Amino acid sequence: MADAGMLRFHVPEPEVRPGGTPDFSNVTIPKAGSVPRPEIDVDPRTIRDMAFSIIRVLNRAGEAVGPWAGLLSDQELLEGLRHMMTLRTFDARMQMAQRQGKTSFYMQHLGEEAVSCAFRKALQPGDMNFPTYRQAGLLIADGYPMVSMMNQIYSNEADPLKGRQLPVMYSSKEHGFFSISGNLATQYIQAVGWAMASAISNDSRIAAAWIGDGSTAESDFHAALVFASTYKAPVVLNVVNNQWAISTFQGIARGGSGTFAARGLGFGIPSLRVDGNDYLAVHAVAKWAVERARRNLGPTLVEYVTYRVGAHSTSDDPSAYRPKAESDAWPLGDPVIRLKNHLIHNGVWSEDRHTQAEAEILETVIAAQKEAESHGTLHAGGKPSTRDMFEGVYAEMPPHLRRQRQQAGV
Repeated sequence: MADAGMLRFHVPEPEVRPGGTPDFSNVTIPKAGSVPRPEIDVDPRTIRDMAFSIIRVLNRAGEAVGPWAGLLSDQELLEGLRHMMTLRTFDARMQMAQRQGKTSFYMQHLGEEAVSCAFRKALQPGDMNFPTYRQAGLLIADGYPMVSMMNQIYSNEADPLKGRQLPVMYSSKEHGFFSISGNLATQYIQAVGWAMASAISNDSRIAAAWIGDGSTAESDFHAALVFASTYKAPVVLNVVNNQWAISTFQGIARGGSGTFAARGLGFGIPSLRVDGNDYLAVHAVAKWAVERARRNLGPTLVEYVTYRVGAHSTSDDPSAYRPKAESDAWPLGDPVIRLKNHLIHNGVWSEDRHTQAEAEILETVIAAQKEAESHGTLHAGGKPSTRDMFEGVYAEMPPHLRRQRQQAGV
């Protein structure tokens, strides 16, 4: 029986601190192919246990097994591998550019490439993502020009956002990529509102909300679940659990729910967990959730279990809060290597072709970087015009902005 005397304040503690031995013994990993695939119109009450398991397709031998397998052809998987490799190479070049002083800030996706790259292939043109700053794969996998992404990072004269956004906060209506907000969680509820508006107007487009594990502690996350469940909004509620917020482990934001997916159960929302480093599993679960939304069956909450290998951003030093070798011990492996091994197992890829593809992709990314840098970087070359900050703010420019523009002489 608990002591009824002096109260004690509880603060969740990570399994290990810097200098310790990485420990992921608390991550229960089901056998690949062991989690059933329910019908699209399943009653959420009958699949509550799926909020505590992990859907996996690729086993350790590189085979695709179980009821979630078989949705993608080898050619589609080869394309997916190339998207992930491109994003990883893009990341490396932009991280280097930041260290060289060519941009002020950058955020890597290292270890999380499968989440956004695979999800994008489950959507249709016109669907809208409300992403965070670690879903650039949504753009890469949809053919958005890397040069335009780099121009935005450099805030140069060709920046499509005219220098108004922090680097990596892209925007593209044509590619279903809503402007990223630097304020955490604000767009989770906006995604639900967009989806509700689509339903109200009898449209066919759905929305996808994105949030990191740390930001689920924000009130907008919970408000989004209230509205999504009440109005059965056609939205996929994505939670990317990469184990760490900027400096706190997932247990701080997760609280006592056990998993982030379990948060959806109290709202009657079907909630699934998926191996975020398994391209095939991510795509299959995304396809399932997207179809539910498209068929007017309401929202689905999906937790992607993955790991942030790199720093939170170029302003972060992860060695201050986690063991340096922790990423090497992550039990779900590397998404690029796992898909590569699967394609080799299928006889459509090889180590030599992979090495050749790495070289080809690097050449393509470097060429895009050179083109972007010809338009300027942070401290050199062309900049957006001062006049741009007055344009596009209002449909009709109000008198006070006209006066300010005149005073600025632009």
